[in-house]
Amino acid sequence: MLTTLNAAYSDTRASDLAWALGREPLPALATLDLALPGVTMQLRLLGASHQVLLEQDGATCSETVACLPGGSTPLPLGVAKRLDCGEREYEFAARVEELTPTQFARRAQELLALVADHPHGLAGLFPGSPYAFTALLAQYREGQVHWRTWHAYPQEGQLVATRTRVGARVPAGV
Repeated sequence: MLTTLNAAYSDTRASDLAWALGREPLPALATLDLALPGVTMQLRLLGASHQVLLEQDGATCSETVACLPGGSTPLPLGVAKRLDCGEREYEFAARVEELTPTQFARRAQELLALVADHPHGLAGLFPGSPYAFTALLAQYREGQVHWRTWHAYPQEGQLVATRTRVGARVPAGV
């Protein structure tokens, strides 16, 4: 789903993004509710940020990547941990792509085309630039939930890409 957001950027630089698990739902500009096998999730656009709410086996978890005041972890390159909200393993990775204006425009067009028509995709365009967007795409594979996000900063030529996996805890030695 592709939507035009009636809001200006609230995150203006890639370096302002922070990461957090377990935050309460924040006000969203757009949402997409998904029912996947054994899992419900909500993809949420927050300014130039995102939040994913995941409910599985009665436990609710959240991931937030946004400009967050106080007590937030700067955007990490990677995280692997057990979630407090159930016997789930969580893996997160982020990277910042530095692109020329031509590369940025081409990559933005590719990503928006990928997400816009996907049944588990949500993308929000911001006024002022055809390439100012935040996009999320979720998938369910082999008992695990995966999602990817992209936060575009055309004024800096930066694209922040994240990748998350949540799945059942794997016993040691398996």
